[in-house]
Amino acid sequence: MSAVLITYDLNNPGQKYEQVHKAIKTVTGTWCKVTESSWIVAGYTTPSQVWDAVKPFVDAGDRVLAVDITGCVRQGWLGTDQWKWIDKQV
Repeated sequence: MSAVLITYDLNNPGQKYEQVHKAIKTVTGTWCKVTESSWIVAGYTTPSQVWDAVKPFVDAGDRVLAVDITGCVRQGWLGTDQWKWIDKQV
C-alpha cells in the first residue's frame, strides 16, 4: 500500500476548494486532512493519479505538490486522530 501527501495553494480568484477536496477523496478509499491545504491519501495510488484527479480544478496561478511518502520518517505537531491515522496507513 502507498501513501501520497498532497499540498496545494489555490491562488486565483474563484478557487475550487470543494471540487479539489472531492477529487482527493475519490482517489482512494482512505484519506486524512492534515492541515487546511494538506492531505494524505493511502491505498494503491501514485502521485500521478492524485495529480490527474485534481488537475481539472487547478488554475495556472495555483500550486500543487503530490509526493509518495510511503515509509518516510515523520515528525510534527498534529492531532491525536491524525497521528493514529498516519501510524496505521503510512
